This record gives sequence, structure tokens and C-alpha cells, in this order.
Amino acid sequence: MKVHFRRLTEPDFNHMEVFNRWENDTSLVPLIRPNPNKEALEQQVQTTVDEMKQRLEHQIIFLIYLDDKLIGEMNYMVDPAHLYKQVKGTAWIGITIGEPEGRGKGIGYQAIQFLEKQIKQAGLNRIELGVFEFNDQAQHLYRKLGYKEIARIKDFTYWQDQMWYDIRMEKYV
Repeated sequence: MKVHFRRLTEPDFNHMEVFNRWENDTSLVPLIRPNPNKEALEQQVQTTVDEMKQRLEHQIIFLIYLDDKLIGEMNYMVDPAHLYKQVKGTAWIGITIGEPEGRGKGIGYQAIQFLEKQIKQAGLNRIELGVFEFNDQAQHLYRKLGYKEIARIKDFTYWQDQMWYDIRMEKYV
């Protein structure tokens, strides 16, 4: 089992096919995007190659491979407006392990460590992220990596017939 990471610079149809599958996987949707209500939770989304190219103008994306199979992606943005703490030089991170065979094997741990090194090399010293209240596995991972809770945003996402908090966490690198 060899895990490696590759920066996405030229998205193509194959990337979008995989990303769109993950974005519409009913087991992943509650974990990877905020949903203000049941309709949003059930909504199917499709991103095009051109939309992904636009996303790359303000976001650095790395693909996660297990052997030769694309199993996930991770990304960061610098100083986005949705930071809880508006601290200059902050990277907002996100990660999706889209394929089931990539989960529960420590790949997320390796991926975040890689992403932190990239962020530090870019001259940034603070990372912030959001994790939904019900995502215990992700919270455990972030705490294990040294992230500290800084806030809870009430009624942030809908899942299982109720609204949940978004837990904001930070780490200095």
C-alpha cells in the first residue's frame, strides 16, 4: 500500500467524474459540505472542468492516491472570508477521502501532515478548519494532529433531521 500526493494543476474529465461521484455520495455529503436543510442535503451537484479551473485560481488542491487509484483530495485557501478568526496568513483546509478503501488506514493522517508541510513551505503559519459536530472520527484525527477547538457555530448544517454545529479548530505550524 503506497500513498502519494499530487498537486492538481490541470483538471480533466476523469478528475471531475470522480469528484462529482464523491460530491453526490449519500454517505459523504453530510461530511463534506454544509447543508442548510433536507433539500440541500439531497441535492445532486455537478462541477465542470471549467468550474474546477476557476476554483484553482484561489485554492491549492492535492490529489490523494493509494497505489495508482485516486481515493481523495485535500486543499487549502489563504485568508478566505469565512475564517472564524481573521488572522492574516491563515490557510483554510479541507480533506475528502472519497473511496471506502482509503478510510480507516491512517491515510487522512498522512495527508494532513503533507498538507501542513506544504502550507508551512508557502510561508503560512496558521491553519483553520471546520468539522461538523457529528463527525467524531475527523474530530479525533484533528485533535491527534494538535488542532484546538476555537469556536462552535450553531445550526450550521442539517443531517438526520436536525441542525448541527460547525466546530472550528486551529493550529499554528
